[in-house]
Amino acid sequence: MSTETIANETTEAAGNLVLTEEEIFKAHEGGKLTVTSTVPLNDKRDLSIAYTPGVAQVSRAIHADPKLARTHTWAERLVVVVSDGTAVLGLGNIGPSASLPVMEGKSALFKTFGDLDSIPLVLNTTDVDEIIETLVRLRPSFGAVNLEDISAPRCFELEERLIEALDVPVMHDDQHGTAVVVLAALTNAAKVTNRDIEGLKVVVSGAGAAGIAIAEILLAVGIKDVVLLDSKGVINAERADLLADSSSVKARFAQRTNPRGVTGGPAEALTGADVFVGVSSSKLAEEHLKLMNDQSIVFALSNPDPEVLPEVARKHAAVVATGRSDFPNQINNVLAFPGIFRGALDAGARRITSEMKIAAARAIAQLAEEDLSADYIVPSPLDARVAPAVTAAVAAAVSK
Repeated sequence: MSTETIANETTEAAGNLVLTEEEIFKAHEGGKLTVTSTVPLNDKRDLSIAYTPGVAQVSRAIHADPKLARTHTWAERLVVVVSDGTAVLGLGNIGPSASLPVMEGKSALFKTFGDLDSIPLVLNTTDVDEIIETLVRLRPSFGAVNLEDISAPRCFELEERLIEALDVPVMHDDQHGTAVVVLAALTNAAKVTNRDIEGLKVVVSGAGAAGIAIAEILLAVGIKDVVLLDSKGVINAERADLLADSSSVKARFAQRTNPRGVTGGPAEALTGADVFVGVSSSKLAEEHLKLMNDQSIVFALSNPDPEVLPEVARKHAAVVATGRSDFPNQINNVLAFPGIFRGALDAGARRITSEMKIAAARAIAQLAEEDLSADYIVPSPLDARVAPAVTAAVAAAVSK
């Protein structure tokens, strides 16, 4: 892919913003991260305290009491952003080196919004066992793992096994960050349309990392009628390919979703539905929107091209959201992940639980309540109140 193509794509994705190739590449030249010292290094005394001989006393103390590493190193406040480059943005499997600018950006977001130090680790392997072994060996160097842009279904196994292998918070943000913000947005969209969230009939288009996590969190808050769609149609317990692979993630969710036994494709799934959540590259036809219930809710989250354009969706839906910043109601993971990790680390949590994620979603939703409208169901990603509110909610959920 040429730099010109990349620049053109970025300009298009930015909507009304005009971005030039020159400013994009200049901003990334030399990378977007650096390391700075928190102590002065101006004279011999400073050097003796920060390094030898003073540092030896701290090392001896940690050797005698390993718990001191939590307070006298940066490890327990350091998030590693880990990727193998197999599912990067809308670019697909571009490899670890090409994914590094994205991971640097993620680390910058951690610092800006969560005041957490973060470094990217891009790994030159796609083998789940090798990734786990690498992170287990590196464990003394960090305090939390943010998995990023790792393809499904490997991402499910990797996250599950890492949670068991490590004694620190682990979260695949493409799954759970998305799910948290979707729940926050849906909570308020239900209020705007005067519905009880538990009674919603929800269709999730896309059964990859984000789609599965969205289904999971919606089930966790009591929504019973969730229907998942993938490229082969509605996921249901009688589908031949899922019967043949009963241990797959999709097969497991076939048993937990679709209580009405819907079969077929998008038309059948959306007939009588209240909510559409799109997290795939599939397009949503306008005719299918007409099959949904009155006052429907449409979250077309594919980037940079939504499953259906907002101007089309608004003809039929009461509330419309996308993943883009140039339309109202941006569903953006940055609303969730900085505060989730900060709250988990502040509370000394070993794991990020379902209760913590739901608490984060409720905190995000509450920030938009005062000015709630069809065009404002979640706060802006730049709202300075968000990360502190999510941090406090997550930390409180840990202590319960």
